[in-house]
Amino acid sequence: MTLWDGSYPFYPGANACFPFDTTRAVIITVFLSMLVTFLIILPGIRGRGRLFWFLRLVLGLFMGAVILTVQFTRDWETGWVQANTSYKSFSPVQVNADIGLHIGLAGLNITLRGNPVNQINETINYNEHFPWDFGADYERSYGEGLQKGLPSPILYVAEKFSRQSPCAVHRQYRIAGHYVSLSLWLAFCMWLISILLFSMSVLLYGGQMLLLTAALILSSLLVFSTARNTLKCPIQFGSVSLRTDYGESFWLTLAAGLCLLLGLGILILNSLQPEKLKLIFSLDKSSEEEKWDKSCLPAEPSCSAQEGLVVPLGELCQVTATQL
Repeated sequence: MTLWDGSYPFYPGANACFPFDTTRAVIITVFLSMLVTFLIILPGIRGRGRLFWFLRLVLGLFMGAVILTVQFTRDWETGWVQANTSYKSFSPVQVNADIGLHIGLAGLNITLRGNPVNQINETINYNEHFPWDFGADYERSYGEGLQKGLPSPILYVAEKFSRQSPCAVHRQYRIAGHYVSLSLWLAFCMWLISILLFSMSVLLYGGQMLLLTAALILSSLLVFSTARNTLKCPIQFGSVSLRTDYGESFWLTLAAGLCLLLGLGILILNSLQPEKLKLIFSLDKSSEEEKWDKSCLPAEPSCSAQEGLVVPLGELCQVTATQL
């Protein structure tokens, strides 16, 4: 394990790592820095265009940050249960603990936290990661957990997601994670293209790219829901069972998928009321140009002044000759 692999086990020892997901922290810091930078120049925008510009900025950065962040989170599906369970294999000693399961696109995390944390002369506070992304071997991680002598509840839950388990959910979650990750990377690329098109004032194609971004996001949610709804073996701890539900990353991705409404709104306004669309994107400068042209033109003389300036044609034709 390294500082930047996104895992955060809390048990003491040589393998203890940073206590939070550093990848998520880096992404959030970058997007917040961009937001603060753009807010600095916000007072320089005049009129109601400032409000529209601010809304476009916040919505655009929110979608980009969510699409990129959920690639590395491990709470697409989560579940908790409190139970009295055995702590070590071949030992009758039981502990009271909270057991958590957190499923992401690249693997799962299993949390074991004692109630209280200090029991049987040990600190019960574990958070183990078992990956299944490209280049990772889930069975090897599970075998290393057996060699380290991890607590029985962690090994029991991890065994449910192994390839040899009769539950047969490893393949579904692994393939679903790969396809969801691919769809989200494509959605992030489409989001970048839409931002570029909007900055170039190509509103129609920008709205189309926004629709494509939403379609990729919603398709990724559909793929993950299909894998989650497969029949699974119960994870039982005595009389209680560990049940999971959609996590924060799933709902954040769904919120980003609502850019479908923004894309449809842009296309509808572009076809029905393009002037209002230009006003929203601060492109309607016709009224300003009219005011500028009127202010630059000389004032037209009144009728009385024009009458006073009329000179007979005969007088204009007379030429005074000077004798040399």
